[in-house]
Amino acid sequence: MEWLSELDWELVADSFWPMLRAGLTGTIPLTLASFSLGLILALVVALMRISSIRPVSWIARAYISVIRGTPLLVQLFVIFFGLPSVGVTIDPWPSAVIAFSLNVGGYAAEVIRAAILSVPVGQWEAGYTIGMSRVQTLRRLILPQAARVSVPPLSNTFISLVKDTSLASLILVTEMFRAAQQIAAFSQQFMVLYVEAAVIYWVFCLVLSSGQMRLERRLDRYVAR
Repeated sequence: MEWLSELDWELVADSFWPMLRAGLTGTIPLTLASFSLGLILALVVALMRISSIRPVSWIARAYISVIRGTPLLVQLFVIFFGLPSVGVTIDPWPSAVIAFSLNVGGYAAEVIRAAILSVPVGQWEAGYTIGMSRVQTLRRLILPQAARVSVPPLSNTFISLVKDTSLASLILVTEMFRAAQQIAAFSQQFMVLYVEAAVIYWVFCLVLSSGQMRLERRLDRYVAR
């Protein structure tokens, strides 16, 4: 462990707070904004996907296919670097939110669709029996049950998004990895700073994974055995 003794611990200590602060004020807000908008989009796309109106369903299929079939980095570059060529210029932070939201929407839509389809058909019939419309049955009976099913995969999507936000550094968004890059460029200690950033990302994901497990156990109480 000789390399540990040669490590610049003063640099590690001095850089910890700037990177953590960038994570708390940049990475986490970017993740929350992107995931929230992506989740709304995913619900709309999922409902379009199961629609009996073929053109509507086809549009949803095409959107999901494009998002899942292209790299997130390419999507980010198309929005930030590509759109200005057609006269649409968007600042770095909104560009990142749009790209990540569209990406989350494409993946989460299939999760939500599968969760809705997992609810027994009898639940729809029960809603109709007591006089509910299709929209009321969906809102009051189907979606609450689908939500419990979709929590684990959607939580995984959220945790993955925390790590994916590091790509925003490529369009100069100030988040944790961008802070690590700036400090590393100044100190020339790339290995130390990048490993430190990786550890902080890991801790963030551990905390979120712990919250995910607690939420799953809480929801599991309401599932009939």
